Amino acid sequence: MSRAFVKEQDGADTSEELPDRPISPFPNFVTPEGLAQTEAALEQAQRQHAAALAANERGALTRAARELRYWTARRASAQLVPPRDDTTEVHFGSTVTIARDDGRRQTFRIVGEDEADPAHGTLSHVSPLARALFGKSVGDTIEVAHAEAEIVEIA
Repeated sequence: MSRAFVKEQDGADTSEELPDRPISPFPNFVTPEGLAQTEAALEQAQRQHAAALAANERGALTRAARELRYWTARRASAQLVPPRDDTTEVHFGSTVTIARDDGRRQTFRIVGEDEADPAHGTLSHVSPLARALFGKSVGDTIEVAHAEAEIVEIA
């Protein structure tokens, strides 16, 4: 094979920097559970970074540094929102059950962006559905995916 087609290793750093994970422009509101998750993710990122540094693994170090930057920023900007007992209207931290026009009932807890997982019943406070729910009470209707839904329970 011709040497023209073989990449030379000249000792130069060939690993590329990963772009930073995007940071949301919205306030970083978190529940107590979300704050604990953020702190756990930060600790894990610190351990991974230290391990990659000790092993002198360039790719792992780049990935770990990216995660460490993200979770450090998210922890620094976290705004803990204490739980409220008020169930008369929807607010951050509320668990809301809606009844859709097609008969489906869905229950979501409104949480911070990093802790949101709609498949597991948690919804980001900046999502369109959460924003439509804020300030509403049981019996109010909202528009969801071009259909209406009624709030049937707030916990």
